Amino acid sequence: MKYLLILALLFCLSCSSQTKTYLVKKTDNAIIVTGNGSDKAWEDANILTAFLYPWQPKNLPATAFKALWSDTHLYFLYNVEDSEIITPERGLGELDAVQSDRVEIFFKAADETKPYFSLEMDALGRCLDSDAQFFKNNIDIDWSWPKDDFVLKASQNEEGYTVEGSISLASLRKLGIYQDDEILNAGLYRGEYYSKEDGKTGIKWISWVIANPDKPNFHVPNSFGILRLEN
Repeated sequence: MKYLLILALLFCLSCSSQTKTYLVKKTDNAIIVTGNGSDKAWEDANILTAFLYPWQPKNLPATAFKALWSDTHLYFLYNVEDSEIITPERGLGELDAVQSDRVEIFFKAADETKPYFSLEMDALGRCLDSDAQFFKNNIDIDWSWPKDDFVLKASQNEEGYTVEGSISLASLRKLGIYQDDEILNAGLYRGEYYSKEDGKTGIKWISWVIANPDKPNFHVPNSFGILRLEN
């Protein structure tokens, strides 16, 4: 029995050591969110490009993510390569975002029995924000991030599109996501729409962390990594 416990402990340590981590540098000044990442503070941020989609590995378009933080906010920036930006406008508001080319950030508490929160942000700056619980089919698309605590802007260019935003640390604390421990459990994803030969659209799922190499699923705890806030 003791031998089995030691093996179990070593397995857990091995799993935890493999958790992907992105180091979020601190900025002394508030970032001006423009939708194109023009604030000079972004020049000092670490860049994350290790996004994968093993489910459809051909023709991988580039995805780049950056984040910074201040005493009051978390800032994020996606720069996406996309030769065909698909953004249908059907008058459905937030729901149009989930049928569009988009990037996503999910946040969860350390306690995985508590809700997790999703931001699905398209190339037009529309966002479907929702909350849910793991392993339950109960995604609440009517839930909204506190209005004054979330800023989002987007722009398009010849190479693709940019999504930029800020989230107040106060809202992350209130939602139980941030405990002032300099750790944010976050999932970073992308939905890449493309036109098929039959005139319909398909989608390629792109993720920082691959939870299941056989089937994409972002709504599980092991699809999250760690954003570590550096001082």
